[in-house]
Amino acid sequence: MIPKHLEERILRLHFVEKWPVGTIARQVGVHHSTVRRVLHSQGAPMPVSSRSSMVDPFLPFIREQLERYPKLPASRLHAMVAERGYAGSESHFRRIVATLRPRKPAEAFQRLSTLPGEEAQVDWGAFGTHTVGRTSRRLSAFVMVLSWSRMPFVCFFYDQRMGAFLEGHVRAFEFFEGQPRRVLYDNLKSAVLERRDDAIRFHPTLLELASHYRFEPRPVAVARGNEKGRVERTIRYLRTSFWPARAWDDLDDLNRQAERWCLEIAGARMHHEEPELKVFGAWEHERGKLQPTPNDAFPAEEIVQAKVGKTPYVRFDRNDYSVPHDRVRRWLEVRATSAQVRILEGTEVVAVHARTFDKGAQIEDPSHLEALRQQKYQARQARGIDRLRHAAPSSARLLEGAAKRGHNLGSAVAALLRLLDSWGPEALERAIIEALDADRHHVAAVRQILAQRAQAASQPPPLAVRLPDDERVRELHVTPHELDGYDPAVSP
Repeated sequence: MIPKHLEERILRLHFVEKWPVGTIARQVGVHHSTVRRVLHSQGAPMPVSSRSSMVDPFLPFIREQLERYPKLPASRLHAMVAERGYAGSESHFRRIVATLRPRKPAEAFQRLSTLPGEEAQVDWGAFGTHTVGRTSRRLSAFVMVLSWSRMPFVCFFYDQRMGAFLEGHVRAFEFFEGQPRRVLYDNLKSAVLERRDDAIRFHPTLLELASHYRFEPRPVAVARGNEKGRVERTIRYLRTSFWPARAWDDLDDLNRQAERWCLEIAGARMHHEEPELKVFGAWEHERGKLQPTPNDAFPAEEIVQAKVGKTPYVRFDRNDYSVPHDRVRRWLEVRATSAQVRILEGTEVVAVHARTFDKGAQIEDPSHLEALRQQKYQARQARGIDRLRHAAPSSARLLEGAAKRGHNLGSAVAALLRLLDSWGPEALERAIIEALDADRHHVAAVRQILAQRAQAASQPPPLAVRLPDDERVRELHVTPHELDGYDPAVSP
């Protein structure tokens, strides 16, 4: 491509000054083939050279092939004429073919006009990535434009999934205080699942949204961006007018700034078809033509099924959200908006969390963790009591008396288990019986009796046995056998 000022100069020298091609090429400083190409692009007939060319005998064949196969590559056409005796170079042949190839006529587009309240256009705009916690998210702008007034609505999201797509519609209809009769889309996956010419299979969730708000979803024709040119121009305007040097704290702050931009900057433009109106004034007129918004907003949520594993957490969008501990090993339903994550089992809401767009975060409800801790504590306490009952049956009476006196049973069970590990079941059972006979229903009395017996027998204090943390080992109780029946040891 040559600069526009050179193209203008070539055309002026040819059509006004009547200079020949060679003179123009020498004076402008370009190749003569470039001059011919510029003149040909503007409809000027190609100058006919008085000299014969080796391609002349093949011109009828070349024109015939190009008429039959307009997209036939010049390389293949060169090979065909070379087989028929053409000896010229392929590069020179390409330039000749470029002048002979039939050109597709320029397509004219009709200016589209709509009535107030009739139509809106929707599209996504990509605005790079943004760091959120330990990860980065792609920032996208959901843009809806009312076709008649050109009033835009802009809302930013961290993805373009169905939940954001639905939420963008709900927010836009609330902003416009109504909805148009039809909405135009590009062939987005959120709108069109499959298309074969005029046969279109819409996304069922979009059809639910359209049924709720009583509008007609309509995808534009393939490769016909002019049919939704209003929203595409708005996205370009958003990039140049709103986005440069924009500082914002979080997504809510950015969306508040975008709404002010729609009202104060985009709304202050002159209306294209009504020069006496500005966009904001045209929107006030169009607002009365929109369909009234239903009282109940559409549930704009992303819905996925998630399996709870051994730990009471649900994984959604690369983060873990806590659920009650009694829901482990089950399938639950996650319903998420840009602000909230709800977790349901059937129709029951089992957890509600604020949504995060971080990666690898654990979002926890303290009540879930406290319930799990209490359940684990009670289970450990029950296992401890059961172990004591098997090793030292009298411990049940001791704990019952301790409870009547207001002692902490959890501490008492833990202390008795430590004594069991240190002194063994027989010594502990005898000490508990002695404490009960003395009406001393607390662990300190049992500990004192064990220490007194060891001191009277001149025995060293027992070494504490550190058992593994494995509950199967700690709960194992082995009853010792009598050794009287064994043969006496034989002295060497």
